[in-house]
Amino acid sequence: MEVTLHRVTKENYEAVCELDVTKEQEEYVACNMWSLVESMFNHGYETRAIYLEKEVVGFFMWVKETDDKVSIWRFMVDAKYQNKGIGRKALSLAIDEVKRNINIKQIEICYDPKNPVARDFYASFGFVETGMDEDDEDMLAIIELAA
Repeated sequence: MEVTLHRVTKENYEAVCELDVTKEQEEYVACNMWSLVESMFNHGYETRAIYLEKEVVGFFMWVKETDDKVSIWRFMVDAKYQNKGIGRKALSLAIDEVKRNINIKQIEICYDPKNPVARDFYASFGFVETGMDEDDEDMLAIIELAA
């Protein structure tokens, strides 16, 4: 089964908005509809639908914070498609896409430190925790890219 990333467009945005995480994950994941609105009115926001074959099964949004840093702000896979390796493949694709921008030196992600799965999952990609964000709510983790 092939996992791919595609830009969010007028053809797939409704499918992205209809995706849901599990009840237990709701407190950790922002609403996709809100994220799409944010991306329309802020410069440097990139959105991607995660596809499994021809079906939308997840969502990404990342933001170019500076000339050399991208932050992944949103990442989710629909509850029906979790625990199938889709998230792992999708994050790998997203990191590869971000790395194609030759100026990027850091990729950052944040997550709720109470989220039991996030730390190990992101660490397996090379994200290293750097401490809590300025609001002391989310853990920040960074991949440093080779120059």
